[in-house]
Amino acid sequence: MRDAHWGRVVTYSRKVFIPLTTYCRDDCGYCVFVKRPGEPGAKVMTPDEVLAVAEQGRALGCKEALFSLGEKPERRYAEARDALARLGFRSMTDYLAAVCELVLSETGLVPHVNAGTMEAGEIERLKSVSGSMGLMLESVSKRLCEPGGPHHACPDKVPLQRLRTIERAGRAAVPFTTGLLIGIGETWRERLETIEAIGDLHRRFGHIQEVIVQNFRAKPGIAMANHPEPDHDEMRRTLAVARLMLAPEISLQAPPNLSPRYLDYLDCGLNDWGGISPLTADHINPECAWPHLDRLASEMAARGFRLQERLTVYPRYIADPARYLVPVIADRLSGLARDDGLALQQMQ
Repeated sequence: MRDAHWGRVVTYSRKVFIPLTTYCRDDCGYCVFVKRPGEPGAKVMTPDEVLAVAEQGRALGCKEALFSLGEKPERRYAEARDALARLGFRSMTDYLAAVCELVLSETGLVPHVNAGTMEAGEIERLKSVSGSMGLMLESVSKRLCEPGGPHHACPDKVPLQRLRTIERAGRAAVPFTTGLLIGIGETWRERLETIEAIGDLHRRFGHIQEVIVQNFRAKPGIAMANHPEPDHDEMRRTLAVARLMLAPEISLQAPPNLSPRYLDYLDCGLNDWGGISPLTADHINPECAWPHLDRLASEMAARGFRLQERLTVYPRYIADPARYLVPVIADRLSGLARDDGLALQQMQ
């Protein structure tokens, strides 16, 4: 099924990761990205800091700026509200929109935003300054929100709230990324129900451009430090089933830095590696380095695949700009894309 729709080309996006804020109102049991006030690394980046990262990325050939941030921290922490006030903003979403516009105008990188759960107005505002958006559904299991579960005391991880955000993005025709986080306590049936929910949303709106299957990694200092990780075969089975259940035009992705045997995923329907940065670490899993692109291309060639660079927006959405893109984003992407919609100056 993968070969029939995607051929033997597997893509990646050359990007910089910009952790706009590490504050968050949620307390997920597996997260090391989030910091509480007073902890090392707890901050809101300034516009100058954002631009510095984006400029370095542009110099290294990056075309995407992926903004990751904690969810609505100003609703929980005075420190987050104060930091926003010093910058002239009242909400993190408004600040995110402003720095996306700054990066787009000053560096030409196209923003992709992971801003958490959003209302329709927030999505429309961010669509005007970004090429695509994302929100990991993770799981439709409500059990995981119960006391002792990884999503307990996480108002933004209630499955219904996340599904509503993905639906709102569909109504706004936003090219969208979502996915599963496996191994956090969900059952196989719940995993299948999560894939099914994503597929249903795409059938209604056609906006799911990629689905990520991501494996939980245990780390020191998290609540789930002693929780078992999903094994290699679990990842392979989940990828294969996702490929069979989802519409063939949905790109299927798994992070190559979270498993030493990532090449096996090529046999499971995968057609994309996601973002790989020549500059910034994976801020969600900082202990896991990205594979070197030359080595990755060589390893894939030995298995009969070609590695190609794509943009943050996939070709079929670039080809329908009137529906999916505002003019400034469409113009920028057209200058970065080849005739087939993949990225110019891709690695050979």
